[in-house]
Amino acid sequence: MSEILLDVNGLTVDFPTEDGTVHAVRNVSYTLSRGEVLGIVGESGSGKSVSSMATMGLLPRTAKVSGSVKFRGDELVGLSQEHLQAYRGAKIAMIFQDPMTAMNPVYTVGWQIAEAIRAHQNISKKAAKAKAVDMLHLVGIPEAKSRVDSFPHEFSGGMRQRAMIAMAISNDPEVIIADEPTTALDVTVQAQILETLVRIKEELGSAILLITHDLGVVAGMVDRMMVMYAGTVVEAGTAEEVFYKPRMPYTVGLLGSIPKLTGEQSRLVPIQGAPPSLINLPNGCPFSSRCPIVQVSCVQAEPPLAPIGASTHLSACWRTDVLEALPDVKTLFMSGITA
Repeated sequence: MSEILLDVNGLTVDFPTEDGTVHAVRNVSYTLSRGEVLGIVGESGSGKSVSSMATMGLLPRTAKVSGSVKFRGDELVGLSQEHLQAYRGAKIAMIFQDPMTAMNPVYTVGWQIAEAIRAHQNISKKAAKAKAVDMLHLVGIPEAKSRVDSFPHEFSGGMRQRAMIAMAISNDPEVIIADEPTTALDVTVQAQILETLVRIKEELGSAILLITHDLGVVAGMVDRMMVMYAGTVVEAGTAEEVFYKPRMPYTVGLLGSIPKLTGEQSRLVPIQGAPPSLINLPNGCPFSSRCPIVQVSCVQAEPPLAPIGASTHLSACWRTDVLEALPDVKTLFMSGITA
């Protein structure tokens, strides 16, 4: 078996507010092995980014984090900011969602990358800048020697994202967390960014945790994937299992939102309704109010994330047998099937 770098078990994040406690992340567990790409998919508010920020220890002090996050056996939950600094950037790096706001506009791109290097390595400013040039060249920035002295606003969106990747990999991290790395980029640039991530993973021998709401992004890149809804994991498995044999109605709905480029063209079928409030979660399955095959048991108790047969495919649904019996699960939201 490959070496397990990140082991997350029962991760839970709550935010106390005046209206009540927001249960942002609920009992999330997964492992990430060296050389592996794990995708976390879900709509906005599903808990994807919060779970990654909890892993890095970047949540505000008001957040209540419980459970376990271990990097190569070392527990990270509960560590002081001083001790977390030894892991952040050096062993676990993060590529943030918006490079324009993640980078400081008053410092050059090269200076910021060099500072990230010097924070973890005892080298001179000159050597750090030289390595910053190498990093920019590695991620495909043209004329890196001159662009290293450019400010973030002088880079295009795709180049800023590449610069963020360069900063993240500057200390050869073993785990790279990419939070929506292709947001707001056009399709061509998206493909280039993803290709860059895969190439960097292979060159560094690291693992990638890819967070996205775009199923098209994970389709050809991840080894395993998890689908999150209402703060928890509702389906997990290999990319092939989840894409071709979805066993949770929410996953089926997500797959139905992808336009077809070949074959018979048809209108996209939306998932009716809205996600539940994370302050007042229902007693049963959080997707029950939007599910076309809901039954009494679905609203009485929340289904556990359990294996389907003897496979590694996991689903949190009481009706997996119904989905398995359908000739084409992608017709679930358009067929009028009832419980």
